[in-house]
Amino acid sequence: MAVRVRDFLRAHRTDGVAEGAAVARLEELLARADVLAAQQRSGIVAERASTEMRGEVRRALRTKLLMYLSAVGGLASHENAELGAQFRLPPIGPNQAFVTVARGMLERATEHKGLLVKRGMSESLLTDIAAAIDEFEQTLEATRAARRGHVGASADLRAVCAEITEQVKVLHGVVRYRFGDNAELMGAWASAHNVLTASPKSSAPDETPKVVKPAA
Repeated sequence: MAVRVRDFLRAHRTDGVAEGAAVARLEELLARADVLAAQQRSGIVAERASTEMRGEVRRALRTKLLMYLSAVGGLASHENAELGAQFRLPPIGPNQAFVTVARGMLERATEHKGLLVKRGMSESLLTDIAAAIDEFEQTLEATRAARRGHVGASADLRAVCAEITEQVKVLHGVVRYRFGDNAELMGAWASAHNVLTASPKSSAPDETPKVVKPAA
């Protein structure tokens, strides 16, 4: 919407220094809004990607690697009864709780590696589990970083859009002052200006990419 206002003002420039400064400020704000909208969209896409990746890593870690370790641990408990409880699969729950249990299983398995290998554990399993846990934790940090990025960009974008609205009010006064007696130009201005004022829920100007909230 504000882009249409800018385009009108570009097409009908005045010689006033103050008016020129007001238009220049609007253009600066629109450019800033475009940058922030791109950052917002990029952050949301990155958050979704890291969330999807984490789901894949978690499924593989639980249903492939830890399940294998748990089965071997069950056999090893015949020689060491304490191992039975230490190699139970982590419950389906919060990510942090999951990774805590997974790391605990890895630590116990490392301590009893000799017995577990004797009972059928591949010697490379613990290395694979450690790598999967590290990858899982990396996706957690990637999600947090992406969320910080798009939440911050969204807050800044709202502030910039509020300033754009205020700047357009100033320019509305300029247009009425300069062209108020020209019915044709005022009609064109009304078309550009009224689109902006009729859309109070809009958070970004024209040509600013729209984004949607990330899935939970």
